[in-house]
Amino acid sequence: MRKPDLVDAIADRADLTKDKATDALNILLDEITKALERKESVNLIGFGSFESRERGARMGKNPQTGEPIQIKASTTVGFKPGKALKEAVND
Repeated sequence: MRKPDLVDAIADRADLTKDKATDALNILLDEITKALERKESVNLIGFGSFESRERGARMGKNPQTGEPIQIKASTTVGFKPGKALKEAVND
């Protein structure tokens, strides 16, 4: 499923125009992004939790040459599915 498919589903189920559904989805995604930028977690009960995670610097290998390379520290996003999502997927 892609973003336009989500917009269509939101528009149909919430009885909104596609423009309003697009706005709603964009606002939701923007707010999740802003919270993660502030290092806050986002908990959607039943669906799951998003959180910023720090990855430390480490040594890796260049896959083409096999030479060791230094990989710098970075911040990534983690997602932990909620109970209802796990159950829906495992049925």
